[in-house]
Amino acid sequence: MLRLFKDLLAKLKIDPYILLLVSMVILASIIPVRGELAVILGWIVKIAIALLFFLHGAKLSREAVVAGMTHWRLHLLILAFTFVLFPLLGLLIARSGVLSPTLSTGMLFLCCLPSTVQSSIAFTSIGRGNVAAAVCAASASNLLGIFLTPVLVALLIHAHGDTGGGLDSIVSIVVQLLLPFVIGQLLRPWVGPWIERHKAIVGKVDRGSILLVVYSAFSAAVVGGIWKIVSIPELFLLLAVCAVLLAIVMAATVFGARALGFSKADEVAIVFCGSKKSLASGVPMAGILFPGATAGILVLPLMIFHQIQLMACSVIAQHYGARPADEA
Repeated sequence: MLRLFKDLLAKLKIDPYILLLVSMVILASIIPVRGELAVILGWIVKIAIALLFFLHGAKLSREAVVAGMTHWRLHLLILAFTFVLFPLLGLLIARSGVLSPTLSTGMLFLCCLPSTVQSSIAFTSIGRGNVAAAVCAASASNLLGIFLTPVLVALLIHAHGDTGGGLDSIVSIVVQLLLPFVIGQLLRPWVGPWIERHKAIVGKVDRGSILLVVYSAFSAAVVGGIWKIVSIPELFLLLAVCAVLLAIVMAATVFGARALGFSKADEVAIVFCGSKKSLASGVPMAGILFPGATAGILVLPLMIFHQIQLMACSVIAQHYGARPADEA
């Protein structure tokens, strides 16, 4: 029975992890944490976030980063899509009034996030693209995102007329995300080999931390009345907006790479690194940048966009991978 369920998910191209995330939302809606338990869970979440970014730092190979830095044109283009085009489109969506103010803020937050690491590299590999460049570009995006995301959130969300961000948030990001990341990098010579030998355990800790953060954020959101704020029709509208946003950015990455004369392998890396947003970085950042109840609502667009990008990129990666060998 479990095998049939997994086969069905594979055919529908639904990431099982998304179902776990949805289950956390349902659990938080039925049994939200309150009072002293919420305070205790908040401290556990902070520790989990620090551990998550410590592992990110310990896993990141400095050799891969140094080797990929020479391809600066490709990296600049990917960073431009991630931290310039996306935020501009997010601001346009927010100003259009298509979504409610709260969901518009969530879209703005989504557009300020860095790219994914694991899935960007995986899809680039499936599409027979420049994997070394993808490793460097995705890693650089996440590292720069620790600084750029809170700055962009402070600038754009303040300009949109909402609260959030600010110097205190930037300091919190540095302490809770950058510091553990740097410590992980410094301890990599000793910790790295153990992580390589126990990838399965590390992966479970990585994903488990995100599930815990989502449950905590949605618990606070439910206590704050999220389901009185967001209706079912608004969720379907949000789904459509996320799909259109992804389509626009993916088209821009394809035509931008071709217009600037990049090879097909580089184009694959640009498409998959420049069009994606990181759930692993976004959920912890939301918990730091915004109050608990607000953070739970603001990660809704990110969770929806994350699933859409996985489904779309899965199809596109297979299309790239099926091209003739002389175009690789």
